[in-house]
Formats: sequence, C-alpha cells, structure tokens
Amino acid sequence: MIRDDAIRRRPITFATITMAAAAIFAIGLATSRSVAAGPDAALSPPATAYLPSISDLMIATIQPRHERLWRAEQDGNWDFAAYELGNLKGAFSRLGHAHPTEHDISFPEMIGSVTEQPFNELNSAIRSKDDTAFAKAYADLTDACNSCHQALNHGVVEIRVPSRKAASDLN
Repeated sequence: MIRDDAIRRRPITFATITMAAAAIFAIGLATSRSVAAGPDAALSPPATAYLPSISDLMIATIQPRHERLWRAEQDGNWDFAAYELGNLKGAFSRLGHAHPTEHDISFPEMIGSVTEQPFNELNSAIRSKDDTAFAKAYADLTDACNSCHQALNHGVVEIRVPSRKAASDLN
C-alpha cells in the first residue's frame, strides 16, 4: 500500500524531473548550435562602420551634383536645377558632418564660408529662371570649390564650368 506521503510527493518529483530534463535539453541544444557554427563564430570582431574619404564623397556625391545642376539649367529644366541645388547643399552638409576637421580646420565652417553666397545666388537665379544670373553664380560656386581645394593643398583638383563638349566638370 502506498502511503499518502508518497502520493503527495509524486507531482513534485515529476515536476522536478521534467524541469531537469528540459534544462539538460536546452543546454545540449545551445552547445550543438555553437559547435555547428564553428569555433570562430563567437570570436568574430564587431563590424566597423565605413567612412568614405573626403575624396570619395567629392567624386561620388558632390561632383555629379555640381555637373547635373549646370546641365539642368542648360536644358531649361529649372525644377530639376532646384532639386539638384538642394542635393548639392545636402551633400556638402553631410561631407562636413562626416569629416568635421581637415588639416586642423573646421571643415563645415570652411564649406559654409565658401558656398553660402553662391548657393544663395544660385537659388535666386533658379527661382527667377535667370540664365545670366545662374551663369555668374555657378562660376562663383566653381571658383569657391577651387579656392577650397587650394587651401587644403589639393590644387591639382580643378573644377570648371562644364561644357556641352566635355563629359565632366573636372579639368
């Protein structure tokens, strides 16, 4: 005959055995997954963020927008010119944010000091659809870019006002 004590202990014993079996199963599953992943899986270094160089950003974002801005005006596409001017301003802003200093100079301040006036003049010329004012402001922006290149000892990089014949604004 089974005593009342033993009957009361059965559910507790069953629960304890079940929890122990579940814990052993979970540990075994975790161990098998880490072994399957290989010994290097846990040792992988964290991913590092990629920061494009100033040159990368200039060639990939600034220069194409500078050229498309000119082409939009040449085609009389003032809406696209306004769009590209906004993109160009944003690209310069991101460049300054990504590279806050260059040669111990505040890069965002330098960018702002050389581009603010030409950007304002370009914006005004685009709004009024004034080809003559646009040409002057665009030439001023191009000169501003070149002055920055000179100040940073990259004078070999010379930007020019594009022409219909040239495939690029890079001289």
